[in-house]
Amino acid sequence: MLDIKLIRNDPAGIRAELRRRGEKAEAALDTLLALDVRRREIVVQVEEKRALRNQVSEEIAAVKRSGGDAQEKIAAMRAVGEAIKLLEADLKAVETELEDELLQVPNLADPSAPDGGEEDFEVLYSWGEPRRFHFEPRDHLDLGMALDMIDMERGGKVSGSRFAYLKGDLVLLQFALVQFALQKLMGKGFRPVIPPVLVRDEAMYGTGFFPTDMQQVYHIESDALNLVGTSEVPLAALHMDEILPEDDLPVRYVGYSSCFRREAGAAGKDTRGIFRVHQFDKVEMFSFCHPDRSRQEHDFMRSIEEEVLQELGLPYRAVNVAAGDLGASAAKKYDLEAWIPTQERYREVTSCSNCTDYQARRLKARAKGKEGGPFLVHTLNGTVVAVGRTIIALMENYQTAEGTIAVPEVLRSFLPVGKTMLGA
Repeated sequence: MLDIKLIRNDPAGIRAELRRRGEKAEAALDTLLALDVRRREIVVQVEEKRALRNQVSEEIAAVKRSGGDAQEKIAAMRAVGEAIKLLEADLKAVETELEDELLQVPNLADPSAPDGGEEDFEVLYSWGEPRRFHFEPRDHLDLGMALDMIDMERGGKVSGSRFAYLKGDLVLLQFALVQFALQKLMGKGFRPVIPPVLVRDEAMYGTGFFPTDMQQVYHIESDALNLVGTSEVPLAALHMDEILPEDDLPVRYVGYSSCFRREAGAAGKDTRGIFRVHQFDKVEMFSFCHPDRSRQEHDFMRSIEEEVLQELGLPYRAVNVAAGDLGASAAKKYDLEAWIPTQERYREVTSCSNCTDYQARRLKARAKGKEGGPFLVHTLNGTVVAVGRTIIALMENYQTAEGTIAVPEVLRSFLPVGKTMLGA
């Protein structure tokens, strides 16, 4: 969340910044500021009443020492005590409401994020040439069905729409991608983690997915747990309520997990195949870093994502996401979009976000050096491999006229010996 002191000291500036995020982001500010004023008024009243109670208590003691009657002052002190209790109850209620309103306010967008919404992204550059075929290419679902590697029909029968079975060579390809990504990230200083995918509400609020993304989350009411849509959540919460040694920064993790998303509001969107499904797998990197280094860390993490796509030989473009299209916690976000031949366009396969201290303030994730007090770290996340979408890009870009799928050279060592073609 944002620092209330920052909002209080520069409400006009914060309003202008939030306006870049959209009307909804700005609208929460008026209620929040009014609550902050009320909270401070009550704090002053409580402090005044406590001071009065202390004064009366001293007067009572003085009267008793002199042998006088202190009943009137004792009654007055009790009345002050009751008033304090009422004020403290009001203060707690206002602070709870203020906290709820703060949770609604997104992070401030980085000045380098373009203005506008979903369609106002900035294309930074592209890499590789989109493949041209001497035959009519088939999309990933046609290929997968013909080779009995994707089964949407049985997935739907067992689980409903937007579920699928992956079978045979695609399963081998998935784990080859995972091994390739893990080996690369370990070589870059990221520690591998398999995190829990069921988390408490605190982790969802701490990472900024609650309350804004509640409609996208599968919630298990009986256990008060939530299925995560990304391992960013359990990786960020790994150091919740902790103070890291400053010398250890950056602390980097790479997590592999299944992920779950309800896709509320996505009716009729990307319904064909496995591009937009309810259950998917990702290799995700996460970094806790010093605030002075988060820009460099962001560029470093994006460079890893690009290295992965380049070694896989997938044409892509890098996109600077507009302020109005950023998730609640992100100050700046890059998307990498791979070329999908049958759609004749680039589609997002990875993203990389700098959340500055927004998540850390919620999670109370801090660091401390040998001198000075604790400070909030900056948190960053990035998808190394969104497995399903990367598989789609590989299938379509590496398909052959015979209907098989060539395996990129970089993945072959992670497959059975001699396996160079899927479906052959």
